[in-house]
Amino acid sequence: MTTSTQIRLAAYPVGEPGDDAYETVTVELPELADGQVLLRTIYLSLDPYMRGRMSTAKSYAEPVALGEVMVGATVCEVVASRSPDRAVGDVVLAYTGWQTHAVVPARHTRRLDPEAAPVSTALGVLGMPGFTAYGGLLEIGRPQPGETVVVAAATGPVGSAVGQIARVKGARAVGIAGGPEKCRVLVDELGFDAAVDHRSPTFVEDLAAATPDGIDVYFENVGGHVTEAVLRRLNRFARIPVCGVVAWYNATAAPEGPDQFPAFLRRILTLSLTVRGFIQDEFVPTHQEAFLSDMSGWVRDGVVRYQEDVVDGLENAPEAFRGLLRGAYLGKLLVQVGDDPTVDP
Repeated sequence: MTTSTQIRLAAYPVGEPGDDAYETVTVELPELADGQVLLRTIYLSLDPYMRGRMSTAKSYAEPVALGEVMVGATVCEVVASRSPDRAVGDVVLAYTGWQTHAVVPARHTRRLDPEAAPVSTALGVLGMPGFTAYGGLLEIGRPQPGETVVVAAATGPVGSAVGQIARVKGARAVGIAGGPEKCRVLVDELGFDAAVDHRSPTFVEDLAAATPDGIDVYFENVGGHVTEAVLRRLNRFARIPVCGVVAWYNATAAPEGPDQFPAFLRRILTLSLTVRGFIQDEFVPTHQEAFLSDMSGWVRDGVVRYQEDVVDGLENAPEAFRGLLRGAYLGKLLVQVGDDPTVDP
């Protein structure tokens, strides 16, 4: 009998999720039925959307039920199989959440090729975050050569891909991030044309200097004061793909100050803006195949680069998740739950 250590949702948090939002249990897993596999988790992806799943507020996905395992994409090793399509030792992409082991139908997994790319990239640049950037930018943002694309949370897995894809399409990429080191990484390591520190007291002036011709595409990941500053720089016919608003995910009250909504609507009207929210899976039928081909080639050729921040141990997932929402990490945040058999010791 195999056991699994699981982190479950114990309470719906108000504000930042504290340790009391979780409970850790060890359970025995059932024996495999036909068509099922037993998986051992190697990497767990931590992503901002998880905060929305910890709330009963109306959203695009159902909340995690109290007492259920916290959701999340994973890279796993097959340790037992009753499916002809999966062999012991296969490394697969799954959605088994915050736990060390899981029994799932083999058809709910996708085999990964460690020779093609590090398996961790299936949770980042070659996975959901990369696809979010690809679909949202190209379908809604539609950057043209010579235009200026601005992206918030630019060192994260979505934002970093957005800027680099914009460069591939001939646009100028400006990243907004928190702190001088993140801004340095954007320009020196990821090839952005400019970077602006949203924590700087001169942020508004710095953004204006970095966008002398205005902003044609703003890829929204953050909200808050970043968005307020960007709105002042938008050009006529600018496009705004709305991917996330992480600045407000832990909010417990409405923002202070005057209501900005009427001014925002006027700006949409007078500048003929396009503002569209999206969830990445809506682009799967039309963009998935092209994404896998394009992004795999760009990563292989070094046109698109990526960074990963890896936290060791499932028990550290709650604190790492809090850090993610605070902007404490650089690159794709992963929790290494178990040994990676594809990496030489």
